[in-house]
Amino acid sequence: MTDREPENIRRKPVAFADPADAATAAPVIRQPAWFDDGVVETSPADDPFGETSLEVEEAIVERGRGWRFPFFKVAAGALGFLFSLGIGLWTDQLINDLFSRSDWLGYAALGGVAVLVLGVIGFAARELSGLASLTNVQSIKLAARHAATSRNKADADKAIASLTSHLAHRPETARGRAALAKHRQDIIDNPGLMALAETELLTRLDDEARQLISNSARRVSVVTAVSPRALVDIGYVLFEAARLIRMLAVLYGGRPGFFGLIRLMRETVAHLAVTGAIAVGDDAIQQLLGHGLASKISARLGEGVANGLMTARVGIAAMDLCRPMEFRERRRPKVTDFLNVLTEAAKSGR
Repeated sequence: MTDREPENIRRKPVAFADPADAATAAPVIRQPAWFDDGVVETSPADDPFGETSLEVEEAIVERGRGWRFPFFKVAAGALGFLFSLGIGLWTDQLINDLFSRSDWLGYAALGGVAVLVLGVIGFAARELSGLASLTNVQSIKLAARHAATSRNKADADKAIASLTSHLAHRPETARGRAALAKHRQDIIDNPGLMALAETELLTRLDDEARQLISNSARRVSVVTAVSPRALVDIGYVLFEAARLIRMLAVLYGGRPGFFGLIRLMRETVAHLAVTGAIAVGDDAIQQLLGHGLASKISARLGEGVANGLMTARVGIAAMDLCRPMEFRERRRPKVTDFLNVLTEAAKSGR
């Protein structure tokens, strides 16, 4: 009995209602007095023990970071500034010394400096363009996600226009762009229009991406199975992963440079960590062991298959990042899709 109820009021427990009243009156369940009325309902996406979505994870990480003074960036900027001053003073001293020796040596040094400056400017422009293209992919993805849930037809038109402009240089999307232009004036809601855009524009690109991942995973499986050193295995896996990420980015319309590739690799590793794709208990590994395939092939070939599966995981994560639309209408590839190819290659290589 709580302190909210008078002592002279007695109520029968709900669990022991009279049999005569049970058929006519439904039991009334009283809310405990120490519970608040504002109950927060959680969805499966917010369940910490369930399958948390990538957006929820990123939001939690972003809130936990807070604002911190960028000491490292300030120190790196100051170091770069001092290094640039040192290079400038050294170059000026070098040119003066060459002019003191001979005029043609001085002019040759000036020409070399001009070529160096043009090369640095071109490299910086290319890197900035590559980073801008990666940012554009994420903007298109967010616009497509918003348009799929919006009721405003202008949102879908804007998202499709950005998507077609981004993929205009890909010859594989020519037929899809023509089909979309034919249906733009039809009466189609936004989810249907975005599903049509995904099917028409990304079907062939997705098929090519799956083929790229399969080929890369097969090469890693074969090379790591026959290589004599573990250091060679690690080096080749890293090389093939970087090559695969770059090819997938170019396939989906990106133009990553050196720093853009480093950014993509970092985001791919973060995506693998957030989605749990690097867990040891992956269903593909369980299937590999459950079917007894590890006992049918040698230990070295089994290690090659495991490395190929890891490469396939990296490729799928890079596909998620580089694809300008999320997987809605089309099925997202899984690691198990490449398991048969790798095991067959391992068995045939015995």
